[in-house]
Amino acid sequence: MKIAIIGAGFTGLVAGLRLLQKGHSVYIFEKEMSAGGLASGFKKKSWDWALEKSYHHWFTNDDKILALAKELNYKVVVKKPHTDILINDKILPLDNGISLILFSGLPLLSRIRVGLSLAYFKLLNNYKRLENKLALKWIEQWMGKKATKLIWEPLFYGKFGSYKNTISLSWFWARIKKRTASLAYPQKGFKNFTDEIVREIEKLGGEINFKSEVKSINSSKNSCSLQTPKNIFKFDKIICTSPSPVFTGIAPNLPQKYVEKIGIIQHLDALNLILVLKKSFLKNTYWLNIARKEFPFLVLVEHTNFINPTHYNNQHIVYIGNYLPKDHPYLKMTGNQLLKLFNDYLLKLNPNFQENLISVHKFVSSFAQPIVALKHSRHIPKFQTPLKNIYLANLDMVYPWDRGTNYAADLGEKIAKLLTK
Repeated sequence: MKIAIIGAGFTGLVAGLRLLQKGHSVYIFEKEMSAGGLASGFKKKSWDWALEKSYHHWFTNDDKILALAKELNYKVVVKKPHTDILINDKILPLDNGISLILFSGLPLLSRIRVGLSLAYFKLLNNYKRLENKLALKWIEQWMGKKATKLIWEPLFYGKFGSYKNTISLSWFWARIKKRTASLAYPQKGFKNFTDEIVREIEKLGGEINFKSEVKSINSSKNSCSLQTPKNIFKFDKIICTSPSPVFTGIAPNLPQKYVEKIGIIQHLDALNLILVLKKSFLKNTYWLNIARKEFPFLVLVEHTNFINPTHYNNQHIVYIGNYLPKDHPYLKMTGNQLLKLFNDYLLKLNPNFQENLISVHKFVSSFAQPIVALKHSRHIPKFQTPLKNIYLANLDMVYPWDRGTNYAADLGEKIAKLLTK
């Protein structure tokens, strides 16, 4: 078969690779200049390794993506970085059972309740019993009001904003269930890893068209077509890996009921401000959760407290992360405007960071975080769309797991398998 794939993120790349291995002809269309999707990156001339536009890592139980790296003989770095939380004015460790026991931010009884609740999630395998329960309501009931007010409510607010009280407990379960103390990272960065997949695809005869935005797709009884600004192409089948709002925008013949159904799932954009510094921002912390509602950002991730700064010309790299609705003013600001807005809060964490600042970079990823509300599974799209020979495979479908390259790769495996039955 002659198959088109829209999007060169991990879902599109893995689907293309598997279809080529089965002997099909594959043509991938990507509107950006490089592959990677939400894990795309960039590289400065003085750096040996590339850097993601938004913070990324793998858990050591991310079996699908780690198996792909092994298949391609691609080296993976595994380390155990520090995860901490900002409570009031203190940065406290909170990344394992021992740190929870010693956690000074809560009374002993509250710590026991939190520990038992997290252990329950680790042991529980049936998430379906949780998906009709509200996360924050359950957390307050079982972990207590003190822990909810001090830790979880600020974190949910930072992550989901006005949606915080609508989030399903199954989403929270997945975050706890999957987490591992050690983290993995592809050598030379995700960009280099996706470039390796691209080379493998091209070696097998696949074609990847960068800077080729798809404007519309249509289907007929025996074939389907795809239109870019320059041409119209015909295929036997089309796989779209774009977010559902993008897919419905380029498929004008979709039934209105279908458009409304898959449009129920809302999304937030990811905003990342990257600071490149001469010296480290935090002493040892890789991941700092911000449990303070007055802070204008959710998380601070010091990449070079996980990956050695020698790979970046001994420069230190910090992500300042947010998830925001599309109409949020931060999304339209420049990097320097955001830095000015964040400045007083960053000074509370490091009073001397300004004298070490080298450069600022701002990136926005659209539709990066689905809102996992109650009964989320009822609204997940199927692979087969109402348009004959046109398929959809995007991150709305990885439920109950949260977005991530492991699940994007798994989605690519599944859609390729479906088309080759």
